[in-house]
Amino acid sequence: MNKFNIAIVGATGLVGSTIVKILEERNFPINNIYFFSSKKSAGSTINFNNNDYIVEELNEKSFDRDIDFALFAAGGAVSEKYAKIAVDKGVKVIDNSSIFRMDKGVPLIVPEVNPEEIEWNKGIISNPNCSTIQSVVALKPLHDKFKIKRIIYSTYQAVSGSGLGGLKDLEEGNIECYPYQIQYNALPHIDSFLDNGYTKEEMKMIDETKKILKDDSLKITATTVRVPVKYSHSISINLEFEDSFEMEEIYDVLKNAPGIIVKDDVANKIYPMPIDVEGKDGVYIGRIRRDFSIDNGINIWVVADNIRKGAALNAVQIAELFIDKM
Repeated sequence: MNKFNIAIVGATGLVGSTIVKILEERNFPINNIYFFSSKKSAGSTINFNNNDYIVEELNEKSFDRDIDFALFAAGGAVSEKYAKIAVDKGVKVIDNSSIFRMDKGVPLIVPEVNPEEIEWNKGIISNPNCSTIQSVVALKPLHDKFKIKRIIYSTYQAVSGSGLGGLKDLEEGNIECYPYQIQYNALPHIDSFLDNGYTKEEMKMIDETKKILKDDSLKITATTVRVPVKYSHSISINLEFEDSFEMEEIYDVLKNAPGIIVKDDVANKIYPMPIDVEGKDGVYIGRIRRDFSIDNGINIWVVADNIRKGAALNAVQIAELFIDKM
């Protein structure tokens, strides 16, 4: 098997360090690996496969070496400045920020959903929003079978989605990362508010879902809420289909779809919870039931680890799509 030279940008952050862990876990075929960060973290040490590596400060010459893939996990400003520099050096960039997601020239990929999109990349592949990723893993097989007409998202998002600052606010009771305390509270406010009354996070879910499912006709609305949970986002999704269905068909479609684990036995109080899903790779679905208020409607409860499947793992899986074609 060929081995590849990998760079991780933002290697000391929450997502970057998880990428490092997942590359180890999945035995990604690596020849050389490079770790980049801001000046603040440069000089620190990362242990990878029992070897210690010095973290380098990212600069415009960082990609003046043989690098096959660069996994960016350092925020939009860093990606905007350095991703195209890397591409110009022949590097395939997999970017976790939002900066390129709605660019018509950049594929937005969830490997279980639209792996074929990798074929037309021009050097940058975008990782969707964490909540979008777990949602579309659940929605794609249902859309293929029954044709989704309308989607209502209600999210319950973990503080790790805000990085280390969010975790610190929860653990220490600070009001630094968020405008109000997150301990014993829920904030219906993720990212900044827009003129239409929605937040950027809500519009990300709406716009990205349409792009990934290749269907601008979808009617979608969203309310995103930060809750005092460390890891794993939970999403209540209400769906209305064009086509009629039997509930047995819904279960069958979900149980046989890639990346999904159905955990739904309400008689025995079995359903997905963030505390159980933390550290796992799958998208867990439960509370599957018909919505009696409309024709052809269902409700589902979707839980996934936002740092793993919602960010780091999805990025590594995109890199694996490339090597599978080599």
